[in-house]
Amino acid sequence: MRLGLILADQLSENLASLRVLDPKTDRLVMAEVSEEASYVAHHKQKIAFLFSAMRHFAKELQAQGWQLDYLQYGSDSTKDSLLKVVQDQCQQHDISEVVLTQCGEYRLQNAFDHQWSETLGIPVTSYNDDRFVCSNEEFKQWASNKKQLRMEFFYREMRRKTNLLMAGDQPEGGAWNYDADNRKAWKGDPPLPDPLNFQHDAIDDDVLTMVSQEFANHPGHLEQFSWGTTRQQAVAALEHFIRFRLNNYGDYQDAMVFGQPTMFHSLISPYLNAGLLDPREVCDAAVEAYYAGHAPLNAVEGFVRQIIGWREFVRGIYWLNMPEYAERNSLGNDRDLPDFYWSGDTKMRCMSDCFKSTFDHAYAHHIQRLMVTGNFALLAGITPQQVGEWYLAVYADAYEWVEMPNTHGMVMHADGGYLASKPYAASGNYINKMSNYCKECHYKVKHAVESNSCPFNALYWHFVNRHGERFAKNPRMSMVYRTFNRMTDEKKQALIARGDYLLEHINEL
Repeated sequence: MRLGLILADQLSENLASLRVLDPKTDRLVMAEVSEEASYVAHHKQKIAFLFSAMRHFAKELQAQGWQLDYLQYGSDSTKDSLLKVVQDQCQQHDISEVVLTQCGEYRLQNAFDHQWSETLGIPVTSYNDDRFVCSNEEFKQWASNKKQLRMEFFYREMRRKTNLLMAGDQPEGGAWNYDADNRKAWKGDPPLPDPLNFQHDAIDDDVLTMVSQEFANHPGHLEQFSWGTTRQQAVAALEHFIRFRLNNYGDYQDAMVFGQPTMFHSLISPYLNAGLLDPREVCDAAVEAYYAGHAPLNAVEGFVRQIIGWREFVRGIYWLNMPEYAERNSLGNDRDLPDFYWSGDTKMRCMSDCFKSTFDHAYAHHIQRLMVTGNFALLAGITPQQVGEWYLAVYADAYEWVEMPNTHGMVMHADGGYLASKPYAASGNYINKMSNYCKECHYKVKHAVESNSCPFNALYWHFVNRHGERFAKNPRMSMVYRTFNRMTDEKKQALIARGDYLLEHINEL
């Protein structure tokens, strides 16, 4: 008898290991264990979403005839790790082999590959996770002859492979990328769509009660938990996006508005990353809307690019470079993460609003993550490993394979430009351009050196100054350095002094 282990991010009937196993002769096991729930301080909603989705998925598999044992969370359980769970299963049943689908975290996969078989005394077999468009081996081959790995060229290969938005061998509309059309600030029109909320069932209620008791010290709030926890609800979320949000998603995907965390975004990444939705089905739904005349090309192309371009690209980067990638810190950052990343208590209105969305919903959209909370961490020189731990902990869609390259490469430039050709550093001017945050902020975005000046402004030039040797010759940064060098010595000194003050008093901002 073989034992199939299904993990929290593998809630899909189209799982490689399920295709190998036989429901008549093999067994499955799923488990909520403290080791996986607490190795970082995961957001309460993230834990609740995954535990409830796991329980629902287990019921579906049992209804299909699978022999499945499910272990619910217990803080006093002796089976507090997946290995202990599987050891117990091997003792109860005559297990000849453990079968699983490759997981999304190097730490766990490395244990499966190199430790479990010896400990258990039986083979442990991992099958490639073919729910992704690009396999790890395919990505490795694509990357093998490249001096630089750039998502845009990888994305074009994925477009050709999937035939999504292709007109023969050419891209639909004549261009591969319509990102330049997707940077409008939202001024109040078109109206924002109503949010989609799912009614809780008994499983949801039980999990929410348990999480509130067992994970009380973890960040975030449960009061506004509105995630779907079944495959049917995930499909409904996709349909809601296609019908009510996709039409305007492209134009306003970079826009930020105080008190409006979701804007026109899809809110399906937790379902995709947990396995409740398949990347090809969500792309097909968006492309179908385009050909039916229900959504413009710039919106659909931008959405498809996020799924088969960026999502697949960062996964390839992760598995190609782990475990060494986790330790990279090319800018030599050594400052601790400010306390307000965990408390949300700051006078910076943009940061405060992003933190509120994060703690209330386990969600913030990609520009809030990259150009607000991430941008601040980059400018302030925060240790990238601390920043990565925070992102992994606080978002419902965060798994290490997708979080780490985004944080180390895109946000913190800790990989030295391996993933992105420039640091995504920006002053308060960018935030003011793309949001309404600055209008009622305690700090003044038009000021840079005064005591009430926007911290992003002086910190931006402080960052530029301290990394001048590295970035001054970067083609995408050279204009910035020419601007800085044209400043008077007095202005430069004032900016650096203001930046020094802000860094010395960072927890007071």
